[in-house]
Amino acid sequence: MLRIITDFDGPIMDVSERYYQVYKFCLEQTRHANQQVRQLSKPEFWHCKRARIPEQQIAIDSGLDALQADKFAQLRRQTVHTLPYLTYDQPVPGAVEALSTLKRAGFDLVVMTMRRVRELNEALIRCDLGQFFDPDRRYCLSNDYVKTGDTKDKPLLMARALAKLPPAYDVWMVGDTEADMIAAQTHGIKTMGVLSGIRDRTQLNLYKPDVIFNNLSEVVDSVINQALSPVR
Repeated sequence: MLRIITDFDGPIMDVSERYYQVYKFCLEQTRHANQQVRQLSKPEFWHCKRARIPEQQIAIDSGLDALQADKFAQLRRQTVHTLPYLTYDQPVPGAVEALSTLKRAGFDLVVMTMRRVRELNEALIRCDLGQFFDPDRRYCLSNDYVKTGDTKDKPLLMARALAKLPPAYDVWMVGDTEADMIAAQTHGIKTMGVLSGIRDRTQLNLYKPDVIFNNLSEVVDSVINQALSPVR
C-alpha cells in the first residue's frame, strides 16, 4: 500500500485570505480612534507570515506601539481559527485535481491537521473534500483539546495515527510547516515540503525535508512517476 499523509492547511487549503482578513480586523480593533496606521498589503503581510515574522513585529510595522502589539497578537490568537473566518479558506489551485489523481491511482490518503474536528468538518463539507478521506483516515484535534504547540502536538497526533492505520510499504508526509516535518521525522517517515502554505523555502529548509515542491500538484507528479517506474 502506498500512503500519503498530508497536512490540510497549506497543501490543500489556501489560508492566506483568512489570515489577512484577521490581520485587518485586529489592526482596526487595536488602534486608537484617531491613530494613523499603515495597513500592509496582502502580499506584504503574507511574506511576513511565511518568513515567520512575529505577530508583535507585524503589528509594530503596521503602526501600533508595543503595548498595542501585545493586544493585537492576543486578539489574533483568539480570532484566527474561529468559524466565521474559516469560510475565507479555499482549496489551493490544483489541489482538488491532485487529490483526485491520487485517489484514482489507489493511494491511501490520510489527512493530519491541527484543526479541531468542527474546523476540519466545516471545510470538508463546504469544499466537498470529504470524498478524498475516509472517516478513519482523518486525524485532527478534538474540539476540547488544549493545545501546547504544533511541534509538540503534531508528533503525538502522528503517533496516534500510526497506531491505528494498517501497514503500508511506502509512506510520505506532505506538509508546509516545521510541525509537519518534525512529526514525520520523529516517526521515521519521509517528508515532502510544499511552498503553497505558511512557510517559505528558507524556513522549510531549516527542518530538512527530503524534498520541496511548489504545491500538491507537483507532489502528485513525483509520486505517480515513482509508482509507475519499473523496479530495478
